[in-house]
Amino acid sequence: MPWNEAALPARASSSSATLVPEQVTAHASYGPEVRQYEHRGACVIAAAGEYDMGSITALSEALHTAAKQYPRVVLQASDITFADSTFLNLLLVTHQTGTLRLVAPSAQVRRLLEVTGVDSILEIRQTIEDATAS
Repeated sequence: MPWNEAALPARASSSSATLVPEQVTAHASYGPEVRQYEHRGACVIAAAGEYDMGSITALSEALHTAAKQYPRVVLQASDITFADSTFLNLLLVTHQTGTLRLVAPSAQVRRLLEVTGVDSILEIRQTIEDATAS
């Protein structure tokens, strides 16, 4: 979509009386993002964006590596906007490899887990603190 400054809503800048375009977030990037860190002896992986066959690689590598190196792997899933069967398969494979705990899954992920019955297999927690507890 081409940039059309004239079509953007405008607001008065707080520093002057000129008008500036409002920040538009409707077309924000939904590409996958994977961050990880250690917390209380567990590897926490925070995933955001959309995950399907074409975008699962970074998350897959992070989960597989973490499952080999840590006794507990925590996937913070509240910022996942789309997930399909590729994502679901990755969760099940990781669960079979070691201890996987899912934290605060987004509504879309929770629905996927419920429809497939995987919510009764995986450990789902509300907070990272709860998920990293022994």
